Amino acid sequence: MHIAEGYLPPVHAAAWSAAAAPFVVHGVRALSREVKANPESTLLLGASGAFTFVLSALKLPSVTGSCSHPTGTGLGAILFRPPIMAVLGTITLLFQALLLAHGGLTTLGANVFSMAIVGPWAGFGVYWLLRRFDVPLMVSVFAGAFVADLSTYCVTSVQLALAFPDPGSGVVGALAKFGGIFAVTQIPLAVSEGLLTVLVMRLLMQSSKGDLARLGVLSAKKEAVAR
Repeated sequence: MHIAEGYLPPVHAAAWSAAAAPFVVHGVRALSREVKANPESTLLLGASGAFTFVLSALKLPSVTGSCSHPTGTGLGAILFRPPIMAVLGTITLLFQALLLAHGGLTTLGANVFSMAIVGPWAGFGVYWLLRRFDVPLMVSVFAGAFVADLSTYCVTSVQLALAFPDPGSGVVGALAKFGGIFAVTQIPLAVSEGLLTVLVMRLLMQSSKGDLARLGVLSAKKEAVAR
């Protein structure tokens, strides 16, 4: 992530695009309902998308055909839930492919699946579970952002391993190699992203407390459920 243009075999690229498409369609419907029901959410939606765009544009070389960077999807997943983040993440990745040459159009589906779908769902799942057990909000936010980042690269490692299995040890050996290389840079980046997301959430608690209460972030644990 971002897997470069043309790096995946055509069959793999098509398969990942097909896998990502239903989540994006569902996300478009969820986003439409959110905007219609709560027009005041548009500013925070834009800020969540911008947060993802800026963080995921900061890349560090990690392995041939890919790179390491923060993802920024944990914040939006916590605020608006993963379906909406699938749309914001897809828009982010599309603009980055067109304007920054990060990723590509043929690999867009694979990148969307890892960063805009699996990452937000995994991060939100951890956040939701911790809140259900009365873990403090900021600890839950940190854990959610950390897992959203790291799970993205776990999926990217699987995608690359399936496309380029090791001649001797096959997919398992390739997965270990790709995952090991990513881990060197990605674990510290995931920690940094978690801390930054906590900082942003603290700022939102000062400036947008009403919005956070409406979204369920500041509600009792039983209200912190997926919509």
